[in-house]
Amino acid sequence: MCGVVGIFQPALGTPDLGPVRRMAEAVRHRGPDGDGFHAEPGVALGHRRLAIVDLAGGAQPMTTPDGALVISFNGEIYNHAELRLELEALGHRFVTRSDTEAILHGWRQWGVGCLERLNGMFAFALWDRDGGQLFLARDRLGEKPMHYAALPDGSIAFASEIAGLLALPSLSRRLDPAAIDDFLALGYVPDPHTIHAAIRRLPAAHFIRMERGESRLPPPRRYWQPPQSVVPPHGTPAEELATRLQDSVRIRLMSDVPLGCFLSGGLDSSAIAVASARAGQPLDSFTIGFAGAEDERPAAASLARLLGGTHRAQAASGDLLEDARRQAALFGEPFGDASSVPTLAVCRLARRHVTVALSGDGGDEVFAGYRRYRWHGLAEAVRRLMPSRIRRPLIGSLARAYPKLDRAPRWLRAKHTLTEISLDSALGYYNTVCRIGQERRRGLYSPAMRGAVEGHDPAARFGALMEECDPDQPLLQAQYADLHTYLPGDILTKVDRTSMAVSLEVRPPLLDHTLVEWGLALPAPLKLRQGAGKRVLREAVQGLRPGAVPNRRKQGFAAPMGAALRAQMPQLRARLLGPAMLDSGLFDAAALARLADQHADGRFDHAQALWQLLVLEGFLAGAAAGERAVPDAAVLAP
Repeated sequence: MCGVVGIFQPALGTPDLGPVRRMAEAVRHRGPDGDGFHAEPGVALGHRRLAIVDLAGGAQPMTTPDGALVISFNGEIYNHAELRLELEALGHRFVTRSDTEAILHGWRQWGVGCLERLNGMFAFALWDRDGGQLFLARDRLGEKPMHYAALPDGSIAFASEIAGLLALPSLSRRLDPAAIDDFLALGYVPDPHTIHAAIRRLPAAHFIRMERGESRLPPPRRYWQPPQSVVPPHGTPAEELATRLQDSVRIRLMSDVPLGCFLSGGLDSSAIAVASARAGQPLDSFTIGFAGAEDERPAAASLARLLGGTHRAQAASGDLLEDARRQAALFGEPFGDASSVPTLAVCRLARRHVTVALSGDGGDEVFAGYRRYRWHGLAEAVRRLMPSRIRRPLIGSLARAYPKLDRAPRWLRAKHTLTEISLDSALGYYNTVCRIGQERRRGLYSPAMRGAVEGHDPAARFGALMEECDPDQPLLQAQYADLHTYLPGDILTKVDRTSMAVSLEVRPPLLDHTLVEWGLALPAPLKLRQGAGKRVLREAVQGLRPGAVPNRRKQGFAAPMGAALRAQMPQLRARLLGPAMLDSGLFDAAALARLADQHADGRFDHAQALWQLLVLEGFLAGAAAGERAVPDAAVLAP
């Protein structure tokens, strides 16, 4: 893995390398093995390298022998050897073994079409001197990040992380109120926005081509789309998936440095471990566990013994309030998925022994592992049986009347389910992923903040995405929405930033784009059946290694927060009602106090809302940059 930074000047001046060096230093953790820089009229590129393939010859920025093409690249191209053979047959001459060079020659041969030929995770900036253009691109699923911003002097800056852009003093730090609302609703800021109004994130499967002399930043363009309808499989789906999984793992075993894998004891990571062992390369495995009945360490250790390889595990630990403060330093903006804390811990554990780790990320999204998919299917069945003119008032009234029983057994907590059924499909599904509902969010805001987000609706993007899919396939619609929102915005952001914080490369074989295209298009019964998800994946792993399939209820990768926050209520209140929150002009102090009081006395479980507010407090306090992130009330400036 690596860090990419640079500045493009459409007016042809040569950018000063000083700011680019500062940008590269800000993302040093992404590439501790070295740096490199390139400057010429129109562009300056910087690079921080984590050496994985061709340790001697893969330094960047990499230039073609004639100097006409230059690239700064973050990622891995797993089919680079095949591309090399094809390009050499077309007359191209390679001088390294690096996968980076395959992109350079691929651009020269196919232009933008080279993206369709790349199998891997990537984000890169490529300068084409003869064409007078800078090309930014991001991989299909969003495994690797790319951020960009227009500067006051008309130049365009870009970087792997927000921190790289914030190294530029001229860049506006003003926050985007709509992004704050999105964060509190979803737990992350969805692409293409960031918490900073001036900074954009290049969406997954998109590119931007900037031309010399062009005065306006062009919009991103899409080059790949996940399937939007179901395609019945040929043959035996479990057998085909086993073959596809084996191939996906095999190509991700390429490395000139030590490899390992994360192993939680769940189905997805177990599938990767089984496929690695079957490929003749049992990997060292790493596990973080939580005390109590849901501790995954015994199951992970049992499978590791069966497969071979050294297994290492440790218990999760930490201080929730301090962990919340550290989120800003890791992510450059508020990030509310508390599982990032143990994810950082398992990355740190793995990095002591390996430089690359395979993960099971993506299995839930591609093969319908989340419980919310089951509930969405049930709600959709009710919607289709009951006309909306009856369903909305009847079920809606029941939902409003039903008490909110946060501390009751799961089967008694029906308010959420009733609410989802009363709503139309897209809004109902959005409600299952929403962390803090609109009514509660608006109740926490100051009058000025409420005015700033008036008319903004985080649910709108879900409706637009689900409308792109076959309306007769509600499961596919939900998965498709997640592939554009939750997967890149939460899961892959979490994995990239926590792994890069300790200079570890993580590769998720279940997100090979050919596997995603095939798996997402499977009919619903092959994924979700009798209340259990990932049916075909379970059968495929059983075929690869009988007896290796975990038969355990799906567990979240985070410790319960409710009791821990109650135990720290004095400190929590001090931060929630401290200067960072109240001076920002975003919140109503009395509403924040009520939220804390309700959680403290056990009337309601507000753990998720309180955690996200603590994360935001850490950001506002300037944890990322060591200074206040929001001067005065600038966050609400027009």
